[in-house]
Amino acid sequence: ATSQCHTMTQRQSRTSSTSGWYHTCGGSLIAPNWVMTAAHCIRYVNCRLLLGKYNLKLTESGSLTVAAEKIIVHELWDPSRLANGNDIALIKLSQSVAPSSQIQLACLPAANSILASGDVCYVTGWGRLQTNGALPDKLQQGPLVIVGYATCSLPSWWGSTVKTNMVCAGGDGLISSCNGDSGGPLNCRAANGKWEVHGVVSFGSSLGCNYYRKPSVFTRVSAFNDWIAKVTASN
Repeated sequence: ATSQCHTMTQRQSRTSSTSGWYHTCGGSLIAPNWVMTAAHCIRYVNCRLLLGKYNLKLTESGSLTVAAEKIIVHELWDPSRLANGNDIALIKLSQSVAPSSQIQLACLPAANSILASGDVCYVTGWGRLQTNGALPDKLQQGPLVIVGYATCSLPSWWGSTVKTNMVCAGGDGLISSCNGDSGGPLNCRAANGKWEVHGVVSFGSSLGCNYYRKPSVFTRVSAFNDWIAKVTASN
């Protein structure tokens, strides 16, 4: 893997065969035929995945549209209890995708690795630019500072809503993930310069996207390495 090993995937849905496609979630290409996203994104059977995209309004050379062959949601995911965690799903593509200048495989972190409080990572997506704001055409990226579990689980932050299999990042009231970023990656640079996807956008505050001491909350990928390996090997 190279330092460019992260590819953003866009997931689109539609409500009927005659309606148009629309953006629903982000994702990460973790193998030639597997995309990692959030379990809460899996609400629509009729979906397709766009890889190698930057501007959703343009037909871009090198981008691909691929159908989903199979969707596996984590068996402990409970849509009525978001705070329980396990907000992760894998989508098997109908065809394998060859890496290119625009499409690279995302690198997973080492199992059980924990980010240090104060580390700076980057969230990317086509989510809203602000609370109740517009959806952008171009892929957005924002730096987020990691907030350790000891702080994030304080009553004045997220309290018991946050679990150890989650990652908190942000909370400065300035930059955060927002509606539409769900399923997308939190990319962090390792000591060797390689980018790794440490988080999957899970949830934020109902009070707003850039709420002070309510950092964006991600599924911690390093807690699910074994599950990812098992699912991809058996499907």
